[in-house]
Amino acid sequence: MAAAMTIVLFSAYRSFPADVQGLGHQSLGMLSLTASGLLFCAGPLIPEAVLLFAANSTMLGAAGLMLIGTQLFFGRKPSWWWLALAWVIGMVCLVGWYVITQDYALRVAVFSLLTLSFYVAQLVLLVRHGERHFSSWFFGTLLLVQSLVLLLRLFAALSGAVGTSNASNGAVQGIFLLTANFMTLMMAVGFMTIATRRLQVVMEHRSNSDPLTGVLNRRGFAAAYHREVALMKRHGKPMTLLSIDLDYFKAINDQYGHAVGDRVLVHAAHTTVSALREIDHVARFGGEEFIVLLSGTTAEQAKATAQRIRASLFEARGGDVPDYTVSIGIASQQAPDESLEALMARADAGLYRAKAAGRDRSEAA
Repeated sequence: MAAAMTIVLFSAYRSFPADVQGLGHQSLGMLSLTASGLLFCAGPLIPEAVLLFAANSTMLGAAGLMLIGTQLFFGRKPSWWWLALAWVIGMVCLVGWYVITQDYALRVAVFSLLTLSFYVAQLVLLVRHGERHFSSWFFGTLLLVQSLVLLLRLFAALSGAVGTSNASNGAVQGIFLLTANFMTLMMAVGFMTIATRRLQVVMEHRSNSDPLTGVLNRRGFAAAYHREVALMKRHGKPMTLLSIDLDYFKAINDQYGHAVGDRVLVHAAHTTVSALREIDHVARFGGEEFIVLLSGTTAEQAKATAQRIRASLFEARGGDVPDYTVSIGIASQQAPDESLEALMARADAGLYRAKAAGRDRSEAA
């Protein structure tokens, strides 16, 4: 089963977009666990010293690789130094155990503590950076259970209740071995749940976003508009639409080329977003036309916002884009029964007046 979950994780690694990080290292971790299990099963065929170092080092490396995978998933810098340090400590412990004193309990305590540190670190990452979603709660529960089992084994080793070898009988040893085999599979399932959730979020974002500028597309804007209408119905808050068009954009494309024109569009989108609040919505409706939905904003307040957008674009001139200006039409929706098409038509009427009046200005409908 561990080998099967390795294949599942590796398949996801090859299939999921680059936005979902960590799957490759998780699959390597599962592969290491599979190799460790095979080594332990092949005990009679392998010299004891080789088996001791190979099986335990791959098992410790597996837990470290899973931590690296989780760190990459959450966009954190991977702690390769941590994995290397834990591996060195583990190998030194094995040398001491094999050469000086074959104290099985001490070996179990050291490796339980080292492995526990990897799982606790993953749990902390999940608590601090994980999405508040069922997938995170599920994976977090598995990490907590695994950490508690390792903590139990650590205390049992310190109290001398783990026997004298892996083959020793006993309640603690039995619980650990049973749980370890089960959790090997469940940890892979848990990581796949948060990876699948991340994939869903990424695909939804892509389907709702303009690929060039990163702002909303028509589909994403329509969803945002319907949410704002629902707020208007519940709380009576006004909202205002800005229709923004880049002046003489065709001349920019003709003079500088479409690559520069694309940079102008990206520049305009990012500068507009930076001039707004987080609760406002910006969308590209094709070509050089952008739409801004201002939540809880009256027409008078929207005029000040339109002026702020134009001022931000003026201040951000220079660099690798030519100078440009925008014209803005303003229309405020006071009643929730007005359709988006009607509201946009009124904003476009204001935009046409701004164009007719000389461009580089804003006009209310």
